[in-house]
Amino acid sequence: MSDIIIRPAVASDIPRLEELLYQVHGLHAEGRPDLFIPGCKKYNADQLRAILADTEHTPVFAAILDGVLAGYCFCIRQVQSAASMQKITTLYIDDLCVDANLRGRGIGKVLYDYAVAYARKNGYYNLTLNVWACNPSAMRFYEKCGLSVQKIGMELLL
Repeated sequence: MSDIIIRPAVASDIPRLEELLYQVHGLHAEGRPDLFIPGCKKYNADQLRAILADTEHTPVFAAILDGVLAGYCFCIRQVQSAASMQKITTLYIDDLCVDANLRGRGIGKVLYDYAVAYARKNGYYNLTLNVWACNPSAMRFYEKCGLSVQKIGMELLL
């Protein structure tokens, strides 16, 4: 397998990021059509430009395989400041996606490990993310990466 290169995402990546955003949104729309609108994506090009411009608060990592952007990891810097809780800084993985045609080649793990190393290097307390229950393969992936449940969101459909 070729080497996977991880680098910060840049504005010229936006068209490819949009393709991958459609893919991940499609998975969610398939699993929860009551919540996710088919054919949409999480961010538009203007939102992506703003996200990519704020590398301190919203770092985005791009996985490059054979010269192609094969996956991404959108992160958000969060500072917990509730009066009743410890003040901690968290690196929250907002979205991690690998092209459907390239899954199973270790790209997601390399992206995840890069985010962990970034968080350690920059003094974060922890790394968190949310996984939709309708995406069991993502849950298995993150469990294999060593993540454990921090809290569970529950719902009652009315």
